Amino acid sequence: MQANTVQTNESAPSPAQVSSQRDGPILEMRNIVKRFPGVLALEDVNFDVRRGEVHALIGENGAGKSTLMKILSGVYTRDGGEIIFKGQPVHFSNPRQAQDAGITTIYQELNLIPQLSVTENIFLGSELERGPLLDWAEMHNQSRKLLARLHLKIDPRVRVGTLGVAQQQMVEVAKALHHQSDLIIMDEPTSALSLNEINDLFTIIQQLKSEGVSVIYISHHLEETFVVSDRITVLRDGRHVATRATRELNIDSLISLMVGRQLSEKFPKEVTARGPEVLRVEGLTQGDRLIDISFSAYAGEVLGIAGLVGAGRTELVRAIFGADPIDRGAIYVNGQRVSIRSPRDAIRHGIGLLTEDRKQQGLVLKLTTRDNITLAVLRNLTSGPMTNGRKEASVAQRYIQNLSIKTSGLHQMVMDLSGGNQQKVVLSKWLATEPRVLIFDEPTRGIDVGAKVEIYRLMNQLAKQGVAILMISSELPEILGMSDRIMVISQGRVAGFLDRNEATQEKIMQYAANVETNQSGNGNNS
Repeated sequence: MQANTVQTNESAPSPAQVSSQRDGPILEMRNIVKRFPGVLALEDVNFDVRRGEVHALIGENGAGKSTLMKILSGVYTRDGGEIIFKGQPVHFSNPRQAQDAGITTIYQELNLIPQLSVTENIFLGSELERGPLLDWAEMHNQSRKLLARLHLKIDPRVRVGTLGVAQQQMVEVAKALHHQSDLIIMDEPTSALSLNEINDLFTIIQQLKSEGVSVIYISHHLEETFVVSDRITVLRDGRHVATRATRELNIDSLISLMVGRQLSEKFPKEVTARGPEVLRVEGLTQGDRLIDISFSAYAGEVLGIAGLVGAGRTELVRAIFGADPIDRGAIYVNGQRVSIRSPRDAIRHGIGLLTEDRKQQGLVLKLTTRDNITLAVLRNLTSGPMTNGRKEASVAQRYIQNLSIKTSGLHQMVMDLSGGNQQKVVLSKWLATEPRVLIFDEPTRGIDVGAKVEIYRLMNQLAKQGVAILMISSELPEILGMSDRIMVISQGRVAGFLDRNEATQEKIMQYAANVETNQSGNGNNS
């Protein structure tokens, strides 16, 4: 398949040329340049992918990975350079042209329509007809074959919205197979998958390789790249840094290439003297999701909240923040019982929440960087009935500078920022409220190692300023590396508490898997 924009030589290729095309790379991106207003996003970037290869594309947030892939898939137009795909120069004006040529992108935010069936999603835009009617029998049949090829036992007639995230992702892969893609771009494909689901995905990727399909694999989980990839290309600040065989690298050398320096300390924890109690929760209950949860958090402390997926961690912090109602229980801030029935109440009492899903719940993607930073404090920035634009700009600019947010200016759309910079914008929004308690729900999900370290250092600064921090993380090294104490949740209950100096991954997992353990851990909730 070829897009109608593929440029070809008029004379037929010689046998030697055909052999060269078959044995050479399926994709070559040469000297790619992309400029945005005030920003040189890509500068003479070279990147190639071989046939039947998994090629990992790695770099910090803002390194240019997404921009390069959007140029390849027809979302952006390049300002310089050329693309050779299957031996021929191409220029895609939109994603449909790239797809018709054999390039499919599976984004972190899945491109499916939840209200439609699996079959309807797979065949969307390429439906089969029998006379004047759609040939549903044949489309369901082909969908079953595609799903079976991926070892999925899914009825193709079910609505996609009823499937889990992992199954939806496999439906995206089935779509790519239906379009006979020669090259599949996977952008953060494991961000919402369990360990078993990740292993299943890797098995499917190996199957695609064996069938001659090439895969570009983008992930911030560096360990994954060593399991799944054949080669790794590193971008930094919009430039090509290196392309190496995966076997020639290790985690430390890869991180050094990404950030241009050695990250001597992955978790730069600074222990701060614990201050007075800031937050106390007593007997918080919400149906069978949260059962009689009690704990305290203190000024200058990072209280890690650990547990298995579905244990009730996010439900707990949403209840504290007033996003979800509770059946009973009491919340105290600075020793005073408070009534929190909405996020507005929580903000008024000095509680902020960086949500797990920053794009859906933490940001307004179609607003500017300035608008998002000041969103929670607009009442303090008004003069009469109008917002004071000068004050608003001053607040936003202060946090852009203090948190080193990489943006072209106050008015850049937040949807165009990298993941790490979006997370800094969310953090800025809550810092502007001067919180007493700041809750981080999966604070480093989907951001690179350099941005992670920046977030950790900001947490250290906040702790020094006397903020009580609650941190949910599914990454046990992060919990162990940054917490002063750890509260383990299991099946909606507090399973135990562990001090920093006694906590291990094994102890956390013991509590997480067995709620019958002594409810106070080592008897220490204080």
